[in-house]
This record gives sequence, structure tokens and C-alpha cells, in this order.
Amino acid sequence: MTGPDRTVPRRIRWSLALGLMILSPLCAEYLVGYDDSTGDPLALLGGLFIFIPLYGAPALLIREVARRCDLNWPGILALAAAAGVAQAALIDQSVFSQSYRDIDYWSEMTGPTYLAPLGLSAATTLSFVAGHVIWSFGAPIAVVESFARDRRPWLRAPGLIVAVVLYLLAAAVVLRWHLSGEDDHATAPELIGASAVVLLLVVAAFAFGRRAREPREAFTPRALPLGLGAFVLGLGYQFMPPTWAGVAGSAVLLGVAAVAVARFARSRRWTRGHIAALATGALAASATTGYFADPIGEVSRTAQFAHNSFFLFGVLVLGFFAWRSGRSER
Repeated sequence: MTGPDRTVPRRIRWSLALGLMILSPLCAEYLVGYDDSTGDPLALLGGLFIFIPLYGAPALLIREVARRCDLNWPGILALAAAAGVAQAALIDQSVFSQSYRDIDYWSEMTGPTYLAPLGLSAATTLSFVAGHVIWSFGAPIAVVESFARDRRPWLRAPGLIVAVVLYLLAAAVVLRWHLSGEDDHATAPELIGASAVVLLLVVAAFAFGRRAREPREAFTPRALPLGLGAFVLGLGYQFMPPTWAGVAGSAVLLGVAAVAVARFARSRRWTRGHIAALATGALAASATTGYFADPIGEVSRTAQFAHNSFFLFGVLVLGFFAWRSGRSER
């Protein structure tokens, strides 16, 4: 088990940890601009008080656990999937809801692929869990890690404990809000099933996440084409309809991306700069999708356009510096 590098100043390690805790909720909740806080700076800042512990703390814990236990990216993504299932099925329980937050188009999202025996929609379940894996946790970890000089942990035990406490408190607040304000609650069998899936994903992360193959001489695209490819695939995924055809299309796109990245990553030329470009493309796709979103509540088109433009610009700038920082190191 690996510990923090004491030769790296504490302020740098803490800055990286804090950066991940802030970037994760921004990517999870604000990139698309789907909520009634879209374009409202005060509301967006206020939301971070709950979103930083809810998304930033688990993102940091996933990264720290993975690096302490020498897990590679498959392990990180498996842990991110476990956190995504926990968020969508156990905490806010949105995957088991047929009328979440009284959103008027919710039935259009869940109805076409609703599986009554499981109490969930295949389309929204895939969307929520994959969204958390890629945009809430995976991409933010990739971007922030590109600024680190190595893969060593950033925090010691006290910092990890604080992150765990913050996450549990935020999860309790959201769960209480759900139970008191929503009509559809997950049943005991649904909670047990979801908990089993979370446990299996954690076990898979440690069982298969340490496997590493020797680098080889293989084709690796340059960062810009790689980022553009991620952007195109991300847009295609985001615009898939909530139908069985859309579920199949989403699965194909995710599969193609996974196979391609797995092959590229085995190359000796693969660097953290490539990972940063990949993550930036995915995040830019999410931010671009926001221009076509229909936010909840009364949000003016001007506010929505300003919101989406601000976050898209921020993604591109941050991604550029992440690529430049990580391009020379594997």
C-alpha cells in the first residue's frame, strides 16, 4: 500500500485534493445546466455546499483508495461505478422513481424502457450510472491527476476521514430530502439488490483493477484527434433517445470507446496528457449538450447561453493546461 510523497509540499497535495473536490460537482451537476439554478451564480455557489461533499468527497476517496492500493484505471472506473450506483439507487433513489422532482418529462425518459420486475428504467439507469462514472468521477480525476507529478496519494489518514464524514453527512441530507419530499421510494428488495451491485463492483475493482500489461509499440493518436474523438462519441451518447434502440446505441458507443482506449493505453507513447485530452473531450461534449437542454423551472435563454458558454470555455482552458502538464509523463 502506497502513502503520500512527503517530498511534495503539503500545500500542493492539498491543492490537488481540493481541486478535485470542486471540479467533480461542477462536472456532475453544472456542465449540462439542467436545473433551475442554471445561469444563477448565487444559486450555483450555494449548491456547492451540498454538492462538494456529495460528489467531490467520493471522487477524492476513489482516487486516494485506488492510488494507495495500486489500482489502475479499470479499478478506478469500477469504484466510480459503485459510487454511481450508490448515488442513483441508494441515496437520491432516482432510478427507482417514476415522478422524480415532478419533472414533467420524467415519464418520457423512463416509460419506453421501464422494467416493472426491477422497478427501474434501463435508459435512465444506464444514463445515470454511466454519467457518474464518466462525468462525475472519471473525467475530473483524470484532469486533476494530470497536474500531479506522479500517482502517489495526496492525503494522509485524517484527510481521508474528513472526506468520509463529509460524504456520509451529504448522503444523509439528500436521502432525508428524498424520503420527505418524494412519493416514490425504493423498496427493501430494490435497496438490497442495489447494495449487492455496489459490493460486487467494489470487489471487481480490487480483483481486476491491479492487472497491468507491459507497454508495447502500438499506434496512439495525438491528443487533439483523441479529444475530438471523445467529444464526438460523447455527443452521440448524450443525444441517444431514452428508448431500447437508444440503450443499444449507448452501449455500442461505450463499448467502442472502452475497446479503443484500452488498446491505445497499452502503447509506450501513452501519457497522462492523452488521458487529459480524452477527459476534456468528454467534458466538452457534456457542456455542449447544455445548449440544447431544457432546464427545470424558469431559466431565460440568455442565462442558459451564458451558463453553458462559461462552463464550455472553462473546460477547454482547464483541459489545455492539464494536457500540457501531463503530456510528457506516462
